[in-house]
Amino acid sequence: MANKSESRKSAHRKIQSDERHLIEISALKKTYFSEGYPTPVLHGVDLKIKAGEFLAIMGPSGSGKSTLMHILGFLDTLSEGKYWFDGVDVSKLSEDDLALIRREKIGFVFQAFFLLPHATVLENVMLPLVYSRGEDHHRQRALAALEAVGLSHRVNFSPTNLSGGEKQRVAIARALVNEPTVIFADEPTGNLDSLSGKQVMEIFHQLNKKGHTIILVTHESVTAQNAERIVHIRDGLIESDELVKDRLMGTSQYKK
Repeated sequence: MANKSESRKSAHRKIQSDERHLIEISALKKTYFSEGYPTPVLHGVDLKIKAGEFLAIMGPSGSGKSTLMHILGFLDTLSEGKYWFDGVDVSKLSEDDLALIRREKIGFVFQAFFLLPHATVLENVMLPLVYSRGEDHHRQRALAALEAVGLSHRVNFSPTNLSGGEKQRVAIARALVNEPTVIFADEPTGNLDSLSGKQVMEIFHQLNKKGHTIILVTHESVTAQNAERIVHIRDGLIESDELVKDRLMGTSQYKK
């Protein structure tokens, strides 16, 4: 079993470099406990992600890919190992420090959108700014984020009156409004038709070109091909880590 683990861990080392890494994890493990019984999910993951990279994480259901994303995005904590974010050892940070990083450096986009149905599109996008300074600029920042995803004409709409693709673009605008360093996207095209999915991936390409680090979790091979690098996870370990040779560059244009 040890040989199998070592072969998986070493499979991705060929593309690591000496460039500055935004995210670096070493021997990361995660175990959940239910009524005293342990359920190991991640078994010792090593991974480095450069600033400005577009990375896709793939794996079957139960492989640990979403758990890994939640730990990297400070939505969950590791059980063992090390995690450095922008050169800082995460284990040394207080809860307030972690909350500050989540608020100012991290953006999340989820498959289920998580929009408030009784708030307008603009109000939904402004939500992450509640605890930010400069309240006078909240509206302008939210409007700019909506403009970036082509939804300036929907600011006063209710999310219930939007298509699935439009809802996901609102979710992306909400993730953008704090101008995060890294955007985590968990199955962002999972609830969308093919055209809407292409439009959403086009937005991620544009964000990546502007310097945002994109970490995409997906089970769809076509969606993963938009990334420049794909990490495959199986049974809580990295099975492969490869550069994308035939990358999709998101050439579709979303309607404004």
